[in-house]
Amino acid sequence: MTKVKALRGLMLAMGYVCTAIGLFHVLLGNAAIPGESSADATVDSLGRFFGAVFAGYGLAWLHAARQTPIRATSVRLLAGILLLGAVGRILSLAVHGWPHWFQVALTVSELALPPLFLRLAHAAEQPPRPAGTDPLHLDESAPGL
Repeated sequence: MTKVKALRGLMLAMGYVCTAIGLFHVLLGNAAIPGESSADATVDSLGRFFGAVFAGYGLAWLHAARQTPIRATSVRLLAGILLLGAVGRILSLAVHGWPHWFQVALTVSELALPPLFLRLAHAAEQPPRPAGTDPLHLDESAPGL
């Protein structure tokens, strides 16, 4: 599998997962947050709003994955947003302590995925070489050779 195919597959998976999670939060509100089903109306409203934003983030991944070629700038921007979310979780941990174990697992994935996306993003910038332009293979029919 090429790096571009791996990148596209990972981007599509990210898009579908984020969209589904976001819609889950819009529909279920507080019940979608582990350990927080009894939070008040303000937290419920905020959670549903951010669920819609997260669904939009997932749609942005899907849109970026369907571009040909994949734009490395889009991958870097979306990966940066994910990393910023992880930084927010770490700040919360520093201020309020350890959250539910599931939130810790999400934080680990949010810290691990951006470097992977950033590593693969450059693959989208390197267009494949046209046939016959391999620098290690000299075309003997070319003029001057």
